[in-house]
Amino acid sequence: MPPSLALLIWLILLLALLAFDPAKESGTSAAVWVPVIWMFFLASRLPSQWIGGQVGQSATSLEEGSPLDRTVDLVLILLAIGILMSRSFNWGSFFSRNAALMAFLFFALVSVLWSDFPFVAFKRWFRDLGNYLVILVALSDPHPFGAVRTLLRRLGYLLIPLSILLIKYYTAMGRGYSVWTGAIETYGATTSKNMLGVACMIIGLFFFWDTVTRWADRKESRTRRIIFVNVAFIAMTLWLLNLSSSTTSRVCLGLGCLVIAAAHSKVFQRQPTLLKVLIPGGFCLYLILAYGFGLNGAMAGAVGKDPTLTDRTKIWAFLLSMPINPLLGTGYESFWMGTRLQTFWLKSGLGKVNEAHNGYLEVYLNLGIIGLLLLGGFLIASYRTICSRLKPFSSLASFTLAVWTMMLFYSVTEAGFRSGLMWSAFLLGGIALPGLAEDRMHSVAAPDNAGTAEGFPILPFEATGQ
Repeated sequence: MPPSLALLIWLILLLALLAFDPAKESGTSAAVWVPVIWMFFLASRLPSQWIGGQVGQSATSLEEGSPLDRTVDLVLILLAIGILMSRSFNWGSFFSRNAALMAFLFFALVSVLWSDFPFVAFKRWFRDLGNYLVILVALSDPHPFGAVRTLLRRLGYLLIPLSILLIKYYTAMGRGYSVWTGAIETYGATTSKNMLGVACMIIGLFFFWDTVTRWADRKESRTRRIIFVNVAFIAMTLWLLNLSSSTTSRVCLGLGCLVIAAAHSKVFQRQPTLLKVLIPGGFCLYLILAYGFGLNGAMAGAVGKDPTLTDRTKIWAFLLSMPINPLLGTGYESFWMGTRLQTFWLKSGLGKVNEAHNGYLEVYLNLGIIGLLLLGGFLIASYRTICSRLKPFSSLASFTLAVWTMMLFYSVTEAGFRSGLMWSAFLLGGIALPGLAEDRMHSVAAPDNAGTAEGFPILPFEATGQ
């Protein structure tokens, strides 16, 4: 099939799916397209890259960015601000309910003062502020539960088929070469195999969660159609995830699905406290085994990964040997610039890397120990926020709990706390909303779950009377 014909067919099918989507949520505002577009660019490529630009590999290009990208970001940020103002968003209540997040963002802003590139650091902080604003557009929707589901579903509709199209018919865009081995890698609509893995991880988790929460109503014709679409996208997502060869994303997706399954099982519905303790306890146990007993390489080998985590251990060792202010760091998103970047590229022997491949180390390099402590405070506060929604149970809580869990483990080998799809998906559940919005979002389960025990769904293998 000619690539142009395949592109036309993809476009027609996409428009048909958006127009006749059986899962379309009534009452959801059209404003949800603002976070959809923002997260699409986060998950795939920058606007300048979609129109033919290349990913910059020089230190100068990494610092300067693209005027087109900045313009698109500014337009979306201004739209988000305008939407929130039109809804009379309660900023005072939002700030008080998210004190830990506000402290982290404020410290990140202040860190611009000791950055070697204060103007660039501020531009990056302002750009990343857009993540929070567009997420609030979805969460402040008159029907926030439907808005979040619509946001993630449309993102899947855009990214997954487009990735398949580019891989099969536009290989110059859909595939590339590894900087480590020179082997061919699959990128799809993104710019790296790891980014494709993250997209598949979040979207695959969403369709799994959506299927579980609708399963109790599977006898209804509309629900059957929705589940059919979900299963089709799960199959496509798993195919892409396999092509991406991203071991971290595979493991984290399995872990996230396990959390959702556990949250919807009878055992943990009766004892939700047990689940709340098991997740952070399991992560602490992993850290003790991996770093306290030096079993990181063995565990990596057990899941088919290089014992050096594809030279990540070498990257971490070299970065920790570089001089920075351990308390304050180098300033927001400022480590990978200037002489430090050049030093790493020239002396490490590890290629043109521009991230630590560890979210916790990345925060330390940029914001120091203080930044790490503030991030830890937000992680704890967000976990308390999510867990407070498990009883009374809301179907969204299981998804956000799974994303929170994946974030902890994913950030051990990838920069999960940097601006990106993983962080944005995490914010959907980690942010505490002002009073009424919180009630609309979480106190009542989705209409599809009406009639199930205590207002929440039961996994199919545990359903009664089926």
